[in-house]
Amino acid sequence: MTKLAYILAASHSGSTLLGMLLGSHPQCVTIGEMKLSTKAMGDLSRYRCSCGEFIQECGFWHKVKDGMAARGIEFDLADAGMDYRAANSQYARRLLRPLHQGKLLENIRDLALKICPNWRSELVEIHRRNAALASAISEITGAEIVVDSSKIGLRLKYLLRNPELDVKVIRLIRDGRAVALTYMDPACFADAKDLAMRAGGMGGDRENERLPMAQAAHAWRRCIEEAENILRCLTPSQWINIHYEKLCEDTSNTLRKVFGFLGVDPQKHKRDFRSIKQHIVGNGMRLDTTSEIRLDERWRENLTEQDLRIFDDVAGEMNRRDGYN
Repeated sequence: MTKLAYILAASHSGSTLLGMLLGSHPQCVTIGEMKLSTKAMGDLSRYRCSCGEFIQECGFWHKVKDGMAARGIEFDLADAGMDYRAANSQYARRLLRPLHQGKLLENIRDLALKICPNWRSELVEIHRRNAALASAISEITGAEIVVDSSKIGLRLKYLLRNPELDVKVIRLIRDGRAVALTYMDPACFADAKDLAMRAGGMGGDRENERLPMAQAAHAWRRCIEEAENILRCLTPSQWINIHYEKLCEDTSNTLRKVFGFLGVDPQKHKRDFRSIKQHIVGNGMRLDTTSEIRLDERWRENLTEQDLRIFDDVAGEMNRRDGYN
C-alpha cells in the first residue's frame, strides 16, 4: 500500500508551493496534480515540466511510463486515465461534474452511478491506474510518501476508497479575497512571473478564464463548502488544517507541523527547495526560479471597494469563519 498525502484546497491557494516544499523532503515526492488533466495542460508538445524540459522529452516522465508498463499499464500523458471525473459515459460524466455535496447527496450520487453499466469497471481501472502511478513514482524516487496537489474534493472521495492507497489529507486555506482575485485574472495573479512561462510555458494572458467578482467569490465558496463536506466524513487523525499565510510567514514551523503529521523527520527537508530537481505539473509558479517565499496579498491593492462589497455579500461570512476579517 502506497502512502499518499492529498492537498485539499481551492485553486490558487498555494497548493503548488506547499507541494514543492513537501517534495524537498527526501521521504516525500510530488508531481503536482496527479489527476493529470490534459485539458489543463493543453498542448503537450509545448508544455514544460517544472525541471524545464518539455514534458514529452523529460527523462523522469519516460521512467514513469516504463514504471507503469512494468505494472501492466500503458501510460500516455495525453490520456493518463487518472481523473475520476473523466468517465467514458456521458451519463457518468454528468453525475461526476458537481463538487462534493455532503454525505446524503453523495450517497444519492453513488446510487445513480451504480446503474451506469460501465462505471463499476471504469472505477476499478481508475483506482488501479492511480495506485500504480503512486507506486511507480515512489519506486523511481525512493520516497515513502507521494503528494498529490490536485485539490479537488470529489477526487479525494474516490482516492480514500482506493484499497491500494493509504491517504492522509492536508487541508490548505487561504483568504478568499486573495483567491477570488486569482480567478478574476489568473495570468497576472496565479501564474509564473515570467510571461513566457505562463500557461505551462506557452505564454498568453488566459483571458478566457477570467471571472467577474461575483462568480469568483461563488467559486471559492463552493470549494470551501466541498472541503468541509468531505472532512466531516473523516476522523481527526486523517487530516490536518494549515493556512497559506502561516505557510509563508512561518514556513519552518508550519512544515514541522505537516511533516510531523505525515510521520517523517521535519529536520531533513531542504530549505532551498528550488535546488531540488522536481517534475511537477500544475500551477505556473512551479516554473519560477526563486526559493524566496513571500506572502502574496496583492488583493489589498487590486480589489476595488465594489469588488470587496460583492465578495462580502457572496462569501464574506465563510471567510470570517476561517479567521479572515
